[in-house]
Amino acid sequence: MSHQDYQAELETLQVALVRTQAAAMKSGERIVLVLEGRDGAGKDGSIKRITEHLSVRQTRTVALPKPSDRERTQWYFQRYMAHLPAAGEFVIFNRSWYNRAGVEVVMGFSTPEEQAIFLRDTPDFERMLVENGIRLVKLWLDISKDEQARRLESRRTDPLKALKVSDMDKVAQKKWSEYSDARDRMLSLTHTQLAPWHVVRADDKKKARLAIIRHLLREVAPKKIAAKVDAPDPKLLFPFEASAIEDGRLSR
Repeated sequence: MSHQDYQAELETLQVALVRTQAAAMKSGERIVLVLEGRDGAGKDGSIKRITEHLSVRQTRTVALPKPSDRERTQWYFQRYMAHLPAAGEFVIFNRSWYNRAGVEVVMGFSTPEEQAIFLRDTPDFERMLVENGIRLVKLWLDISKDEQARRLESRRTDPLKALKVSDMDKVAQKKWSEYSDARDRMLSLTHTQLAPWHVVRADDKKKARLAIIRHLLREVAPKKIAAKVDAPDPKLLFPFEASAIEDGRLSR
């Protein structure tokens, strides 16, 4: 895809996002987008393109730091609930409550019992959100091991990406298999009819961003807007199913 073609398609989709938000502000719709994925999968860049022209007041990106001592004593979902949208708001979780099923599993930041309770309770938590009227979209951004290595190296050598470097980057490649196993368990146990996961093959950043916005619009936009948005390529973005773990659609 040429840069010119990418920019033209992106602008068309961003206009549709603006129209969708205007409709949500009028109707009181509440929208939540959960973006999860491996380190370097492209979450930040995707969020930037989604929010670029949206209302600052009605759009929030939530990327919580590690919990405080007080927060560690709370019900696990409690600190996330404080960031859920009110009428007309759009909230993007750049990583979310699913930290407990990913990095906390791999790095041992929570106990196996806490992790099991999380996987048991999450479908019920999300069911409550959806049944309360929140439009919940969950996306897992997946990349290959080689592409992750290239992107993490770019972070280390590009001064403009210095703020993206984290301690977790240092172990992302070493613990690749552990992250794969945690991902597979998380997707398998928290993919439900009311709150399904969709997987984005994100090695190509531009194509992934466009696919994400297309999917988001088709999920939450008013029918007259969504009807004009083509579905993303199913080879690029598809609903999670157990067979994807073994057939190569999810990176191993």
